[in-house]
Order: sequence, then structure tokens, then C-alpha cells
Amino acid sequence: MIRAVLVMNTQGKPRLAKFYECQSVEKQQELIRNVFSVLCSRAENVSNFVDAQSIFGQDARLVYKHYATLYFVFIFDSSENELAMLDLIQVFVETLDKCFRNVCELDVVYNYSKMHTILDEIIFGGQVLETSSTEVIKAIEEISKLEAASNSINLVPKSVSAWRAR
Repeated sequence: MIRAVLVMNTQGKPRLAKFYECQSVEKQQELIRNVFSVLCSRAENVSNFVDAQSIFGQDARLVYKHYATLYFVFIFDSSENELAMLDLIQVFVETLDKCFRNVCELDVVYNYSKMHTILDEIIFGGQVLETSSTEVIKAIEEISKLEAASNSINLVPKSVSAWRAR
């Protein structure tokens, strides 16, 4: 099971933090600080796999990928494969690139809810749902269409009632 997904910048500011286990906000902040201290202390030429038992407890592993100014971090237990998690990070980043045309930190900051929606299409409740960025993009496009249709339906009664009030 996936325990958490973190996206943070190179200064340690979390840009997305999704925990799939119930934790207090203080505990989440402490875990994010601990993860960042581990990541920034690692050399560039070492493995992207980290034993996270000292941070997240028994049976915890961490995989990360560093892209430009962002760290993408997945924390999981032994029921998940480390290479599969690294590939899942790649799927997440590819999907973000397709949605935002070369994703950068500002895209993450200003499109926070869309980023959560993308992550929810890939992982839900700590379980992997989809591993194809193409399928995730299709689902995101459908959600966007439904949102647009919902917004246009909500506009009609307001305009009709405004017309009647004249």
C-alpha cells in the first residue's frame, strides 16, 4: 500500500502532500521535514530508493525522483515493488507534463485541485488505480467536460430569473 505522496521544492516547501493513513497535521509536517532532510543530504549519484523505517516506522520504503526544482516522493510498504513505484512517479510526471505542457512549480501551485484530481486518478486510498498516462488524461478530460456542463447548467436558471425580475 502507498502511505503517502509528496511533491516538494528544493527548499523543502511541500507543494502537494497526500497521506493515505490518518495522521495529525503536526505529524504530517514533521514527516515532510524529515523526508526533506533525508533528500537534501543525499548525493546526486546515489540510488533513488531510501529505507524510510526511521521516518515512517516498520516496513516503510521511499522512492523519489528529482525533476528541475521539484522532488516527487512516494512512501509505501513492502507490498509494493520499488521499481513499480519509480515507474508510477514517471507516469504521474508524464501526465502532469501533458496536462500543463512541461509542468513547473508554478503549475503545481496554481493548479492545486487539478493536480489532486490527476493523483486521484492514478492512486486512490493508497492503491494504484491506473498506470497509463493516456488513460488518466482521458479521465481528466471527461471530468473537465462534466464540470463545464455543470457550470453551464447552473448559469441558465440565474439568467432566466434575472430576466423575469425585469
